[in-house]
Amino acid sequence: MKKVIIVGGGLSGSEATYQCIKNNIAVDLYEMRPKVMTKAHKTSNLSELVCSNSFRGKDLTNAVGLLKEELKLWNSIIMKCALKAEVPAGGALAVDRERFSQYVDAEIRNHPLVTIHEEELKEVPLPSSETAVIIATGPLTSKPLTEAIMKLTGNANLSFFDAISPIILYDSIDQSIIFRQSRYDKGEGADYLNIPLSKDEYLKFIDDIVNAEKFGGHEEVESDMVSDLRPFEGCMPIEDMAVRGVDTLRHGPLKPMGLTDPRDSRRPYAVIQLRQDNLEGTLWSMVGFQTRMKHPEQLRVFKSIPGLQEAEFVRLGSVHRNTLIDSPKCLNGTLQYRKLPGLFFAGQLTGTEGYVESTAGGLLAGINAGRFLAREELFVPPTNTALGGLINYISDPTREYFQPMNISFGLIPAYSTERRGTEKKVDKKERRREVSAEALRVTGELVREYGKW
Repeated sequence: MKKVIIVGGGLSGSEATYQCIKNNIAVDLYEMRPKVMTKAHKTSNLSELVCSNSFRGKDLTNAVGLLKEELKLWNSIIMKCALKAEVPAGGALAVDRERFSQYVDAEIRNHPLVTIHEEELKEVPLPSSETAVIIATGPLTSKPLTEAIMKLTGNANLSFFDAISPIILYDSIDQSIIFRQSRYDKGEGADYLNIPLSKDEYLKFIDDIVNAEKFGGHEEVESDMVSDLRPFEGCMPIEDMAVRGVDTLRHGPLKPMGLTDPRDSRRPYAVIQLRQDNLEGTLWSMVGFQTRMKHPEQLRVFKSIPGLQEAEFVRLGSVHRNTLIDSPKCLNGTLQYRKLPGLFFAGQLTGTEGYVESTAGGLLAGINAGRFLAREELFVPPTNTALGGLINYISDPTREYFQPMNISFGLIPAYSTERRGTEKKVDKKERRREVSAEALRVTGELVREYGKW
């Protein structure tokens, strides 16, 4: 019996599994939790979200919004469950993380074509004419499997640190300090809690986080495996942003633009935003507050923020190791390993940074693992789609100094190509909508051709 072995039950592994079973291909899914837990995970559910609860922007003028719409056309299980577990978040798609993972887990675990093995694999399974393999173990791949992947690829793994934000109990926040408003009144207009800071309060906060005692790395980082922990720009700890300049955070997660304090009808000097983390609205996460401060320091610093003096933190921030392969040297545009047909890699392990991007890689790997077993030509998504632009970035063999990447319009060549035959200056948002419309048209055609076999 033909089957696909998928290693890792995160977003990419779950999506890859679904893409296989919807085409009647059996899957052996290996997930080491709960027998072997990481420091970041709390449950044994498939697709547990360990960082933010946000899948980021919805609008088609945002590249991640386009990628989400493409995934919906491909019948993504992750997008289906995210929409089912959605909570208010202005112009973003955010979810009740517990409900989300429960929905995904139920869809996958209860399917008759899926066999789940709760065990840690320490070697890379080898594909055959009857078996395809997808490695989707994510940024916290265990040490034995990381070493096995390094041995297979012959490339040193790249590593950088990643961090997660704290979550606060709503009832412990001083309601007299905060005000409700989404930036530029997007969504329902009042989806976020905002803590306004004066200039003095902001400068004190910057001084506190810069001087706080910090973790050098996650408890799981082994010195013999990782010699250089580099932060990813898209998930930079606040204290690492702060040392770049006193105003860096005011132009980043603490930017006050698009917000007005109703008490004086003015824009605050800086604003700390909290985003709803569960459907009931009892838990709120600190937006952009990834941190590697030690836990006692987090409590000291964060409880000095106006409105959070009595805050009850149900989860503090933490820092963890991210592991990824040198994808441009290892993978082609189908996500198949160049030296071993039938072996695919997907998710953050390949350098597709972000929930939606990881899901996209799992979707493509799942489609192509099935096509490999069916002896069909493998699918390379065209670069005039968000999926194709992202995959092209991580599979271009001429790329040097490879770094993880979020989706952006800069990865879609059609976006940056100048319009010919006109002197008219094209509005950026208009151009993005045009590119998005074409990408979705092309994706619709591709789904009809490659969605089933």
